[in-house]
Amino acid sequence: MDPIRNPYAPGAGQRPPELAGRDEQLDAFDVVLERVARGRPERSIVLTGLRGVGKTVLLNALRSAAVRAGWGTGKLEARPDQSLRRPLSSAVHQAVRELGPAGGAGDHALGVIRSFAQREPVAATRGGAAPKLRDRWNPGISVPAVAGRADSGDIEIDLVELLSDLGGMAADTGRGIAVFIDEMQDLEPDDVSALCAAAHEISQTGLPLIVVGAGLPHLPAVLSASKSYSERLFRYSRIDRLDRAAAEAALVRPAQEEGAEYAADALAALYAATGGYPYFIQAYGKAVWDRAPGSPITAADVEVAAPEAESELAVGFFGSRFERATPGEREYLRAMAEVAAASGADEMDAVPTADVAAHLERKPQSLSPARDALLKKGLIYSGERGLIAFTVPHFGRYLRDHT
Repeated sequence: MDPIRNPYAPGAGQRPPELAGRDEQLDAFDVVLERVARGRPERSIVLTGLRGVGKTVLLNALRSAAVRAGWGTGKLEARPDQSLRRPLSSAVHQAVRELGPAGGAGDHALGVIRSFAQREPVAATRGGAAPKLRDRWNPGISVPAVAGRADSGDIEIDLVELLSDLGGMAADTGRGIAVFIDEMQDLEPDDVSALCAAAHEISQTGLPLIVVGAGLPHLPAVLSASKSYSERLFRYSRIDRLDRAAAEAALVRPAQEEGAEYAADALAALYAATGGYPYFIQAYGKAVWDRAPGSPITAADVEVAAPEAESELAVGFFGSRFERATPGEREYLRAMAEVAAASGADEMDAVPTADVAAHLERKPQSLSPARDALLKKGLIYSGERGLIAFTVPHFGRYLRDHT
């Protein structure tokens, strides 16, 4: 098959040629946009799922839907140990530019964004120390900061004021603002609390502003630990692997656009190999296309190409994550994989931390540093006290086969 015409796209956050199996989320978001536009109450949205299920792709697709609806949009990616203040300022600045109101309410909104962006935290001003250069960062807004608005230094107060003013400005234009936050579980605790408080205020006032977040499966627990009402504040949508029909559509429709077909046995073999995970579907689809001599693509072609796909995943998807772990953390990961295999459970099921400690013949307390570091690096997550699971599908299999 001609590699130049290969339609598959196994890239991080890269939209596949066929966004299969996500019609429910896309249709529900269209309803949210329309309801908000009509002044109806709606909740902000949180997408959760493992690595490789397409959360970022779906987040970008939802943002495109908001743009088509005439909304102002901005997106940021949360990072550990990074304040929400600056990346959020950039995101909402872009949203205001997309709405394009000149003068009046538009200038006021930009001034509030500037005051929010430039205000260092309260703790940084204690003792009379002068703000550091990084605290005098200029967000690229020409209008002056609005004194006394979103500039207290308390992130919760400031964020409520910022989003309230932006929501009011959007209402004046007859449109809305959507803020998209990827890797939302990496927000600092104070920022999570502030975001929940701001979303709560917006929902009560009915302003046309929503937050759409995406993160790992434990994100709902992170939000709930911050504000108890977060369980009712957001509309949660779990993004999972594709079913057989959607997985086949993700392979077949792009191939048909290029005049190629799959034999039934090839599709069965690909679903068995990928488990329906969107990233794996793209990786295997690309490898099989490049190796197949012609159409229709057969199960024999899949067998020939599988080692190439597995090698690509071992380096770019699994290996890059494994290399981030220290020797002690790698030992913990291997033990998780071995405990899961010994129990006969699905490899994505959570395993008891006590069983991991017993497997390593260590006290659970002595393993806390390694476990906590892996949680912070996003390689594992804890959806329930005493249980731990991989954030990456098929990671246990990789660890057993390659380490």
